[in-house]
Amino acid sequence: MNTGFSSLQDPGVPPHSPFEASLWEALRQVIDPELGINIVDLGLVYRVTSEAGVVTVVMTVTTPGCPMEHSLVFGVETTVLATPGVQGVQVEVVHEPRWEPSRMTPEARAQAGIR
Repeated sequence: MNTGFSSLQDPGVPPHSPFEASLWEALRQVIDPELGINIVDLGLVYRVTSEAGVVTVVMTVTTPGCPMEHSLVFGVETTVLATPGVQGVQVEVVHEPRWEPSRMTPEARAQAGIR
């Protein structure tokens, strides 16, 4: 499958294909264990691209040196690899731009008690 796409910073934008939708749904299954909120609604996923079945996820964590970083990366790798059509996955954790609560969806802010 050779699906190329890029979705950046606004998971509220409708997916362009069923494959893209399945990737975002997979990523919503990865829960930040400290906050109990999925990484998409937290705004931790910056970009998802796919080329020839290899998916690249560019993401961040809530703080540099986050002790949950490896757990989150493992969760992303596991859920994305389980998505039909995915041949491989690469996860790149970046610290710029730095995450801030304004990246959260309104639902995630409400769940976290942030106004």
